Amino acid sequence: MAKLREFVANREWDQFHTQENLAKSISIEAAELLEVFQWGGPQSSEALKQELGDVLTYCYLLANKIGESPETLILEKLAITSEKYPVDKSKGSSTKYDQL
Repeated sequence: MAKLREFVANREWDQFHTQENLAKSISIEAAELLEVFQWGGPQSSEALKQELGDVLTYCYLLANKIGESPETLILEKLAITSEKYPVDKSKGSSTKYDQL
């Protein structure tokens, strides 16, 4: 995160990194990640890594913007999801939680 903050600060880009702009960027980069799979599997693992890196970068920047740690956000959401999908009901199943 420190390297990412330094990168943004050196370019004075924080002024453009509103919550809305960062959320839009996540969506745009996620679409580019999907494009890697558009005609089947990824043509190169490098393209997949690059696009995933872009998505993660914007996710980390948005978490930072709202004063949260990405790790904390993930763990909090995992706790909620664990409640929705108890192992005994969801193991090996892709059924949505309200259908378990």
